[in-house]
Amino acid sequence: MSTGLLGFESIEERQSGVDSYISPSRLNCWLKCPLAFRLRYIEGIRSPPSPSMFLGKVVHFAMEANYRHLQLGIRLDAEQVVQKLLDGWAKLIDEDTVTFDSVADEQAMQKQACDLVKAYLAVAPQDEKPLAVEVALEAPLVDPDSGEDLGMPLVGVVDLVLESQGGPLICDFKTAARSSEPMEISHEIQLSSYAWLYRQVTGRQEAGLEIRSLIKTKTPKVEFHPYAARSDAHFVRLFAVIREYLDALDSGRFNFRPGFGCAMCDYRTECQNWSGTS
Repeated sequence: MSTGLLGFESIEERQSGVDSYISPSRLNCWLKCPLAFRLRYIEGIRSPPSPSMFLGKVVHFAMEANYRHLQLGIRLDAEQVVQKLLDGWAKLIDEDTVTFDSVADEQAMQKQACDLVKAYLAVAPQDEKPLAVEVALEAPLVDPDSGEDLGMPLVGVVDLVLESQGGPLICDFKTAARSSEPMEISHEIQLSSYAWLYRQVTGRQEAGLEIRSLIKTKTPKVEFHPYAARSDAHFVRLFAVIREYLDALDSGRFNFRPGFGCAMCDYRTECQNWSGTS
């Protein structure tokens, strides 16, 4: 059975309150800075996506179009995939209310997105068999050690699941500014969450996980970073983080957590005005 038939159609259709579900993005935001989490997910303060975030969304859109066709047995060539991207460009801008300083800036980003997609398709294996493409999955969080149901489901959107020789391969697409080996621990919450969801929903264990990085250098590059299937220790660590997250929700304490990421945070102004009180 294709996992594309499982889960629910759109996370946006769900209640958005923090007590409705847990997701890798929510966990990672809280880990980075509890105050930023509060401002975004509790107070509902949103800012337009940065250019790099929008570029990532556009590239994901093109990857989804490519692999959904492949899932149906239809192989698109690079120009056809790029055309799908161009056809959806205006809609994606409207969805995110993105603005550009000039027409030239928009054209430059559009070209960069197209070049990244072409670079990826030039090196992507030709015999890949998609099991799931941009699939939203939901599963209850039952502690594997104690058997306790934590009372809130885990939700996530998996970019791509491929049938590999050893079994399902869970893949995630990322755009990056420079070439480097991603530190596995920096992606551990996301990778472990996806593995947990996939196992709970399908009853199958992943053969491995992979981050496919599209590098935004002058001449685009593509890197494939494989990781082993998740171990019991990975899930123990995941549930330890989830329990602390739930404790924070119960206590209502969301202190600021200063660090290197502050320079790029969308909530710098709100943070500087924060007095430590509700």
